[in-house]
Amino acid sequence: MPPEDNRLPLLSDQDSDQDVAYESGEKVHIVGVDETGNEGSLGVPPFSWKKLWLFTGPGFLMSIAFLDPGNLEGDLQAGAIAGYSLLWLLMWATAIGLLVQLLSARLGVATGRHLAELCREEYPTWARMVLWVMAELALIGADIQEVIGSAIAIKILSNGALPLWAGVVITACDCFIFLFLENYGVRKLEAFFAVLIATMAVSFAWMFGQTKPSGTELLLGVLIPKLSSKTIKQAVGVVGCIIMPHNVFLHSALVQSREIDHSKKGRVQEALNYYSIESAAALLISFIINLFVTTVFAKAFYGTEVADSIGLVNAGQYLQEKFGGGLFPILYIWAIGLLAAGQSSTITGTYAGQFIMGGFLNLRLKKWLRALITRSFAIVPTMIVALIFDTSESALDELNEWLNVLQSIQIPFALIPLLCLVSKEQIMGSFKIGSVLKTVAWLVAVLVIVINGYLLLDFFSEEVTGVMFTSVLFAFSGTYIAFIIYLVARGFMSSAWRCLLPPKQTQGIE
Repeated sequence: MPPEDNRLPLLSDQDSDQDVAYESGEKVHIVGVDETGNEGSLGVPPFSWKKLWLFTGPGFLMSIAFLDPGNLEGDLQAGAIAGYSLLWLLMWATAIGLLVQLLSARLGVATGRHLAELCREEYPTWARMVLWVMAELALIGADIQEVIGSAIAIKILSNGALPLWAGVVITACDCFIFLFLENYGVRKLEAFFAVLIATMAVSFAWMFGQTKPSGTELLLGVLIPKLSSKTIKQAVGVVGCIIMPHNVFLHSALVQSREIDHSKKGRVQEALNYYSIESAAALLISFIINLFVTTVFAKAFYGTEVADSIGLVNAGQYLQEKFGGGLFPILYIWAIGLLAAGQSSTITGTYAGQFIMGGFLNLRLKKWLRALITRSFAIVPTMIVALIFDTSESALDELNEWLNVLQSIQIPFALIPLLCLVSKEQIMGSFKIGSVLKTVAWLVAVLVIVINGYLLLDFFSEEVTGVMFTSVLFAFSGTYIAFIIYLVARGFMSSAWRCLLPPKQTQGIE
């Protein structure tokens, strides 16, 4: 028997009947690259810049969810209404998001399976189907926001010649771009996303330079925590937008795009080290971009009469009226950044949808067919939304609030299974999280769930009236809370039960 600290995750055989995130021929070649034979005491090869470059990619695709149109709207509203006072919260919320995403990457690297696949095996059929439906609803809600964001940008760039529904049709075609690039390899797809992130960075940095926010107030906003009763809703929105349920599923699958020798513990740890570095770098860049957007709108609209009425639809026009034209009108700079955010997030949404569907249902469909099904789930309702709300800015903003609520509801159904799985030795082997990290992770999960619960309570108290709606809401809330309790209890009871039995007797426990 090998020593306990050298035990590897229990990898199941992935035969041709099992859906996998990436076939062996699609993975980026890592094994044997830049090897010196000089490994440390834990068998981890020395740091290599070449290997870091080869591992770079999944974290940047993951970071797109921190830059989608829904997040940009949260940024601009936080800046316009709260000024610079919530920048510290944006920084810490990004750090919380990084912790969650690192756990997701850890799960994928250590097990060789992604979260949806492991949920399929971990939970009974009824619970697995509920989790799948919740994940799909979260994805559809996020995709509607992303597609509408792209459509708004297209409408601005066409000077209103293309209505929202036309922008939706154009955005729907991005799945073909995704399929085209994927045929040329994972690295080509990642390079395309790097261009989109760079476009966002340049666009919003240009806006930052044009509006010239106060550097002193920016620094104080990042370093000194401030929160008032008037900005509590924006604060909750900042935290609520950071953790996207579909992104937790996505990252655990993306990390499998690299070829890792799972028979050697040192190589698994090496992959985790490189993924931690690139994920931290990616989210640092996303934080800076979000910082640009928040401070631009804080400088332009904080304390003004229009601060409460700014949303994605009219944000560019308000900026144009405030700062005028010039060689590159700020309206179009905003639209270019918004378009890059919308396009990149819709493509990653398509990617996430494939992993979620394939993992939960074990469907081995051709990629073009799975992408078409995934896009249809979101494009059809988005087209309906575009046709109904094209002429009403206030209605679109209200719809966006409902979609944020939909996302908030789904967070526990990605977060709780993730934390339960990364804590199990029979799944993670020696890579299970320790007691300190486990405690921190659960505290973060409780914090995020409570914050989103406050958002839901505040929203429904304003929107839901009447005995019928109130009764339905209470019934739904009871079922919702009961399922969350079931997920938590199952995770803890399973771990406790295995601890009480000898190792040989735990092998067949589901």
